[in-house]
Amino acid sequence: MNLKIIDVVVGVLRNARGEYLFTQRPEGKPMADYWEFPGGKVEAGESHQQALVRELQEELGITITNGTPWRTVEYVYPHAHVLLHFIVVTAWQGEPHGREAQDLHWQTLNLNPQGEVVTPETEPILPATVPLLADLARLKSSHHVFTGNSSNAGNSDTHFSHGAREA
Repeated sequence: MNLKIIDVVVGVLRNARGEYLFTQRPEGKPMADYWEFPGGKVEAGESHQQALVRELQEELGITITNGTPWRTVEYVYPHAHVLLHFIVVTAWQGEPHGREAQDLHWQTLNLNPQGEVVTPETEPILPATVPLLADLARLKSSHHVFTGNSSNAGNSDTHFSHGAREA
């Protein structure tokens, strides 16, 4: 079966304590009960930044005030072939809350001695996300800070660094 590629934006929300926000997929959706970063499909005519603003308002009730494109990853799930555009967000207005009956959890990402991230409070995590967690933990440990809007955030193809499986 040849699945059409679905363009998806993913909001990697990081708070001032260095924790990342995960949401749990609700019953009735593919891969229910898996944890993921919030986001969703890019609609026709939307930039990645516009889609992320819309998705995070719909899912979490927040308005993001920055977003830095980080990675693009292509992944084939049994139910969908997705092109995931990960955008790191460090500033927003409002308090994130599950507007679609999903649970939320702020998770610290720390590397164990083997260089892996263990997240017992947020497992299972969607398979496309797992390989990226160690890189996020390293960003935190290197004190890398994401600020402001990328001047070309809606034109993300040229601003993502190398991903686990680059598109």
